[in-house]
Amino acid sequence: MSLTVDGKTLSTDKEGYLKDLGDWSPAVAEALASRENITLTAEHWEVIELLREFYREFELSPAMRPLVKRVGQKLGTEKGRSIYLMKLFPPSPAKIASKIAGLPRPDNCL
Repeated sequence: MSLTVDGKTLSTDKEGYLKDLGDWSPAVAEALASRENITLTAEHWEVIELLREFYREFELSPAMRPLVKRVGQKLGTEKGRSIYLMKLFPPSPAKIASKIAGLPRPDNCL
């Protein structure tokens, strides 16, 4: 599969995750979000940046529990809740947010 952004064709796997993490940009995130029927808002971008920071620190995409915990630590308890993330990145926040952030699929997400 592939994704075309700004005239450049990027390789994705069968689930739509970028094959080359270096291909990610905000424009790519917008295109990936569009494929998921998500319009990115400031709240989405907070989580995306947090995910990218988490990946730089730990070299892995967090599953749901660590994602909720990290969001709570960094963005506050109101946002550090599964229901908040479900509203932003349905139906599977850890998977969908990681995909839009240009990260690999979390290992233990079905």
